[in-house]
Amino acid sequence: MFRPKYITFDCYGTIINFAMGPTAREVFADRVSAEEMDAFVESFRGYRLDEVLGAWKPFYDVVANAVARTCKKHGVTCTKEDFDVFYNAIPTWQPHSDAPGPLARVAEKIPLVILSNSMIDLIPHSVKNIGVPFHAALTAEEAQCYKPRMGAFEFMFDKLGCGPEDIMHVSSSPRYDLMTAYDLGIATKVMVTRGHEPKVDGYDLNFIKDFSELPGLVGL
Repeated sequence: MFRPKYITFDCYGTIINFAMGPTAREVFADRVSAEEMDAFVESFRGYRLDEVLGAWKPFYDVVANAVARTCKKHGVTCTKEDFDVFYNAIPTWQPHSDAPGPLARVAEKIPLVILSNSMIDLIPHSVKNIGVPFHAALTAEEAQCYKPRMGAFEFMFDKLGCGPEDIMHVSSSPRYDLMTAYDLGIATKVMVTRGHEPKVDGYDLNFIKDFSELPGLVGL
């Protein structure tokens, strides 16, 4: 059984119930038909990923550009006020109910670290909402690089003074986190099956249904 030096986590979607899709359904309910809404939300998901693959920019711009590109694709109007609704909602979103208890239990024995595609002024709200002691909460703004780019993880290694062989990384996203974790040689990769993305095989993943199964992976 591997006992890592640190357990590192994606935040939004994995620990925090990151409600971008549900918010899009609310914001655009009067502009997108019920028949087209699923496709609209899926486009929004894809554009958010595309927006973080290049040079770093503020997360507000990631969200705003993804909304604008989604609306253009589907022939829908949008305004800055729409962008603001999404961004301003982020600090209010709460953790998945299965997360805080097991995380608090593990934190007593192993330092927990967040690596998030977030901003320095946003992440403290999410950490407070989770209510668990984290050793560090690192952001893409600090790294000047978003996941899934390797630079975000390399920034984390440097800040923690460790290598990929020392880490267990936990995420609900193969595309943002776990494929890169595999390429970097992170020792243990844990997939929380939240249903955000299709299940993938071939990346040496340990699958858990929710955080209740996390302590068992490290013998707690």
